[in-house]
Amino acid sequence: MTAFAAAVEAMFADPNIARDVVYTAEGGAPALVRAVLRRPDDITGFGEARIWSETIRLDVRIAEVLTPRPGDRIEIDGEAYLIQGEPVRDAQRLVWTVDTQPA
Repeated sequence: MTAFAAAVEAMFADPNIARDVVYTAEGGAPALVRAVLRRPDDITGFGEARIWSETIRLDVRIAEVLTPRPGDRIEIDGEAYLIQGEPVRDAQRLVWTVDTQPA
């Protein structure tokens, strides 16, 4: 295991950084996985306007979620979200970053 892989495992194991969420692939069975939640504000330009919105991005391990797709469902503390857009992998192919929207 590389040093980076060990650091990723430690981060996902830390209860102060990661938490359990329920991931359900479209048409699949629910699975409990670990995720790191990020909730940055997002500002999008639309013509002359700037639109502010709250976003929820999650990092999940590829070892737990092999192929997340738009439309897959993630539940966080009983609230449901759908993956939107294409998930992005990190350079070491250990972590997916997914954008979500309320279901």
